[in-house]
Parts: sequence; C-alpha cells; structure tokens
Amino acid sequence: MGTQIAVNTAVSALETALVMENHQKMVYAIAVTHTRNRVDAEDVFQEVFLTYHRKQPVCENEEHRKAWLIRTTLNIARRYTSSSWSTRVVPVETVECGQTYRFDNDEYDELFQALSALPENYRTVIYLFYFEDLSIAQISDVLEIEPGAIKMRLSRGRTMLREAMVKEDAHV
Repeated sequence: MGTQIAVNTAVSALETALVMENHQKMVYAIAVTHTRNRVDAEDVFQEVFLTYHRKQPVCENEEHRKAWLIRTTLNIARRYTSSSWSTRVVPVETVECGQTYRFDNDEYDELFQALSALPENYRTVIYLFYFEDLSIAQISDVLEIEPGAIKMRLSRGRTMLREAMVKEDAHV
C-alpha cells in the first residue's frame, strides 16, 4: 500500500512539473497582469500550480487544461488583489531592480505596460485574445461570459489601449 502511494505521488509530481513547464509563462503573465506587481504574481503562480498538484483535475485535452489554468489563475489573482492585506499595503518595486515582467520584444513590453493600466475586465480579454491566441468562443468559455460581451470588451479595450499608447508616444 505504501509503495503504491509513493508511486502515485511521484507520477502526480511529474505531471505537475510537465504542466508547469508548458504553461508557466502564461500563468505568470496573467498573474502579473492582474496583480500588477511581481511579488504577488509569484505568489499567485505558486498557488496555481500547488492547487493543480493537489486537485489533479481531470482534463479532457490540453485546451481544457489551459482553460482550467487560466480560470484558476484569474480567481487566485482576484483573491490576492481584493484581500484586505493587498488593499492596505503598497508594493515597493523599482524598475532598476529588474522586477517588472519582460517579454522578448520591446514592442510587447510597451503593450504589456499599457495593458496593465486598463481595468481588469478589458485586460483579461485583451491578454487572452492577443497574448494567448484564444478565440472569442474560447475566452467566452473560460470566463463564462457571452461572446457578445467578449467582443464588446475587446472593442472598448482596444480603444483604451490605443489611446494609452498614443499618449505614451506623445510623451516620449
């Protein structure tokens, strides 16, 4: 009996490690987008994969697993940002210390910074649509929101993002 438990634990740890390797950038980026600071994003990241490991959700396919991870990341990030702790504490972060999330591309970095300034409901759909290449139908399924609402949020979010990027270019 003890040997079987040890084998099951090792198998689940290996599966979690593989899932983490495949989805770590997505989970971390969503966490940073919602918490707006690196330290909380790292906590969210850890909690997402710890939850995955503990629950071992049965996923029909990789798309279902990705949706589960997105939904879980959003829920945990919301819990972090709405906690009484986060509403009373001001994070101390500096760009000089390299504590901001960076992409491989400067244009993506600028876009990601502008995206972080948007309200959450717009940030989420724009991030999932452009950075994770999810379709409107997939975003609708993950967020459990009607496709028409997703389209409206994308449209309004794009407008807000465009205005933010134009303002930023005018200041440079």
